[in-house]
Amino acid sequence: MDIQGKVFVVTGGGNGMGREVVLGLLDRGARVAAVDVSPDGLAGTVSLAGPNTERLTTHQVNVTDPDAVNALPEAVIAAHGTVDGLLNVAGIIQKFVPFAELTTADIERVMNVNFWGVVNMVRAFLPILVTRPKAALVNVSSMGGFLPVPGQTIYGASKAAVKLFTEGLHAELMNGPVAVTVVFPGAIGTNISQNSGVDIPGMDAADASSHKTLAPSVAGRIIIEGMAKGKYRVLVGGDATMLDRLTRLAPERAMKLIASQMADLLKH
Repeated sequence: MDIQGKVFVVTGGGNGMGREVVLGLLDRGARVAAVDVSPDGLAGTVSLAGPNTERLTTHQVNVTDPDAVNALPEAVIAAHGTVDGLLNVAGIIQKFVPFAELTTADIERVMNVNFWGVVNMVRAFLPILVTRPKAALVNVSSMGGFLPVPGQTIYGASKAAVKLFTEGLHAELMNGPVAVTVVFPGAIGTNISQNSGVDIPGMDAADASSHKTLAPSVAGRIIIEGMAKGKYRVLVGGDATMLDRLTRLAPERAMKLIASQMADLLKH
């Protein structure tokens, strides 16, 4: 779809890939409603938007709150007139521990943000998107959504749910105006552990030098380009591309490979 002049809603717009998607869309002439739970994060995005700020609105919303999400379309339409695309980028990881060490609250928090947050946003905005001549719906899953990562079992389950949810939406909507895309990022140099309230050495941007990560700006560009082309699946990063292929050819080998690479993060 053509991006210039269109209106997009982006969750997770206050940091990481979400922020880069917001800035990238603005650079391409779009109007953007950036959604995030952090007012400071949203303020940071505004400060980076430069002259594009006049086409940007920010909305402090917790995507796990259905009432707050249901009120969002009215606010976005009041500011921008309509909505042509929704990009669900917001997400968190779990504590890097085996499943048995997670509490029920730990599990529910990850599922609520990563899966129910996406469901809430789609339910709120899909009725608008289906009325547009052309529209886009992009949900960010993860490499962990098709490949198990020890210490991130519930995170992976939440992202696998996003994968199947998005693919189901694609099947249901493929003959209409809404192009549905699922995104699988690999290792991206963001502050996801800090934003998740999880202390995991080597997982944040500040420690990226010791791990092979893709810059968030590059990831944002890949997501936008995939959406513009109406792609069914978008793999972000060489690791995601390679492991996607390996998982299809030799799933157990792929599982053992990632398990051995991540084993040090499970040591106490």
